[in-house]
Amino acid sequence: MFGRLTDPVAGAFHALTNEPIVLYTCLVVVALAVVILAAITLLGWWGILWRNWITSVDHKRVGIMYIVLAIVMLVRGFADAIMMRTHQAFALGSETAGYLPPDHFDQIFSAHGTIMIFFMATPLLFGILNYVLPLQLGARDVAFPFANNLGFWITCAGAILINISLGIGNFGRGGWLMYPPFSELLNSPDTGVDYYLWSLQLSGIATTMGAVNFVATIVKCRAPGMTMWKMPVFCWCALVSNVLILIIYPPLTVAYALLAGDRYLDMNFFTNTAGGNPMVWINYVWIFGHPEVYVLVVPAFGIISEIVPTFSSKRLFGYTSMVWAVLVILILSIIVWGHHFFTMGGGEAVNTFFGTATMIIAIPTGVKVFNWLFTMYKGRIRFEPPMLWCMGMMFTFVGGGLTGVLLSIVPSDWQFHNSLFLVAHFHHTILGGVVFAYLGALAFWFPKAFGVKPNRALGIASFWCWFIGFYVAFFPIYAVGLMGATRRLQHYVEPSWQPLFITAAIGAFIILLGILCFVLQVLIAIWYGIKHRGKLPITQNDPWGDARTLEWSISCPPPAYNFATVPVVQADDAYWDMKQRGEHRKTSGFEKIHMPSNTIAGFISGMLMLVLGFSLVWHIWWLAVITFVGFILTILLHSLNGNHAGYYISAEEVQKTEDEFSAVLKAQGVKA
Repeated sequence: MFGRLTDPVAGAFHALTNEPIVLYTCLVVVALAVVILAAITLLGWWGILWRNWITSVDHKRVGIMYIVLAIVMLVRGFADAIMMRTHQAFALGSETAGYLPPDHFDQIFSAHGTIMIFFMATPLLFGILNYVLPLQLGARDVAFPFANNLGFWITCAGAILINISLGIGNFGRGGWLMYPPFSELLNSPDTGVDYYLWSLQLSGIATTMGAVNFVATIVKCRAPGMTMWKMPVFCWCALVSNVLILIIYPPLTVAYALLAGDRYLDMNFFTNTAGGNPMVWINYVWIFGHPEVYVLVVPAFGIISEIVPTFSSKRLFGYTSMVWAVLVILILSIIVWGHHFFTMGGGEAVNTFFGTATMIIAIPTGVKVFNWLFTMYKGRIRFEPPMLWCMGMMFTFVGGGLTGVLLSIVPSDWQFHNSLFLVAHFHHTILGGVVFAYLGALAFWFPKAFGVKPNRALGIASFWCWFIGFYVAFFPIYAVGLMGATRRLQHYVEPSWQPLFITAAIGAFIILLGILCFVLQVLIAIWYGIKHRGKLPITQNDPWGDARTLEWSISCPPPAYNFATVPVVQADDAYWDMKQRGEHRKTSGFEKIHMPSNTIAGFISGMLMLVLGFSLVWHIWWLAVITFVGFILTILLHSLNGNHAGYYISAEEVQKTEDEFSAVLKAQGVKA
């Protein structure tokens, strides 16, 4: 009845009873959860959370929930990184050195990579896209509001499921891509790989749903007059990123389904038994894996393209070339996956093709960097926190790209393959290119969401801790990689490596200070919301000054309906063009606005998918059948009987909201 929960091979509670670190961590997590739930209950917030957040289909609230989830997963994933680096600092000698046994160390590095890519970076991207994209397009919501809510709760279910493995069962030990044959049932008979498969299947379903939604929003929901060539560069980058998702996630889904077939049905797709081949898995996951880097980094290019003109007080240099550059990246990014296995016998022709494609993709990336530099040239640069993140991203990402070009050269790749040099390169591009840009985006659009700028001192401190900490943490990793240190190194016997690992651990703790400063900014924002009882006061529309896109034409924070009157666009920098033409916002004669209704179906569906994933991990088949049927029925009931008529915000309510905004602008002497 309880499946593998009673199977000693699966070891349901082995970690809790044998590893003190796991036990104490679970106790702390449970204690924090109890405190948070008690606080919500005592403050009487359940009704507010339910109405305004859990059941909301407002793209802005869904975006904030994605970002909160990403921040929680950032803390979770970085805890693994801290554990790895501090362990390696003392891991000289044998496998008993340090404080993490080999099995636990293997689980930690696998969890770190998986959580950071699928449950931190991707939700953070979707949170930014959710909040900003409809506002930049002049839309009142995304194309499919319910699917947006459903996608978030399925993502949340995947994140919860993968973290349950911390206490019940274990995490897989095969890295963030779980290569067969190690991930086959014979070599991994416990539940770690199963947690990985089902949580990432949930993540993949939600990510694909989100990509469909964003592509449809960009294609069908643009403001009148906003042709494709008048869209902000960020919207172009969002389009390319989500088209890439629709191309690469299906092969990954198939790969996970086939591996599940191997583990559950003895199908042998990826073993040498019965005609299987592990190289099939490697091709499938890298057809996904390398374009996934561009799924994450192309929106980062769009973010920089929005922030740099604002803080340089200049128009973005080379709009057309920027757009064509991202379109070229879209094509090239799906023909470079083979450079991940140059050493696996592909042959000269295959290696030459993929090596050349990898070098060529540096060209459109370089175009974007030069355009940003030319935008800054002779501009009035203001070194606010968003601009600091952008400059840090440009400097760091270019360095990571140079090491990528080095790895594209087949003979040198033979030397660096599977070494810590490769790990340092990957973090050089993802931290320097993606995380820096996304943190810059959060700082940039923070006042749009909450009406106040984030704490400037904490923002600057966070940037410098991240920036300095990155170089202290990863340049020693480059060095030990060149000395011969391999990936996934639980211990080492070369004494000269230890000072470099100690330095890397110090760098990780400096980054931790940056994360703490960032989290403190978020907590201050939460306190600001509590102080105003959730009714955030309107401040202004353009707190940074010199903004150029439509989201800055409305109040901070925006009203539920976004735009009282849908704007008519006449140029690519729509809001800047309106200011130059002296166009004034409408202040009367508003009409009622239709809005989609909240729904409980997304939350229920997500929780059912969580239970379904858990039951599949532990082979509780009766529960799996019940929850799957429940999920289908929930979607059907919502489709057939849900409140699809929505509701209207009355013209009087719109007038009242806009009058409040007008009064704020008048008090500040702003003409908008």
